[in-house]
Amino acid sequence: MEIQVIKIGNSKGIRLSKTMLERYNIRDKLEIIFEKGYLILKPVSKPRSGWEEAFKEMHDNKDDQLLFDDVFQDENLEEWK
Repeated sequence: MEIQVIKIGNSKGIRLSKTMLERYNIRDKLEIIFEKGYLILKPVSKPRSGWEEAFKEMHDNKDDQLLFDDVFQDENLEEWK
């Protein structure tokens, strides 16, 4: 695929189509990888984004309780020393 390099203020840039942005899940940032004469554009992924807010909400709703105890009654912790 060939795309045009365009002037953006004092710089230059490229435009990516909406279809391409959606297909490759490109949001706000791209990582540029320079490799053997090529530029590779890679979407920046933050898989744990939003977890802090979700955990806080779970805590506020008291939905963060353990489903079972950390230590079982018959568990022998001495064997792990």
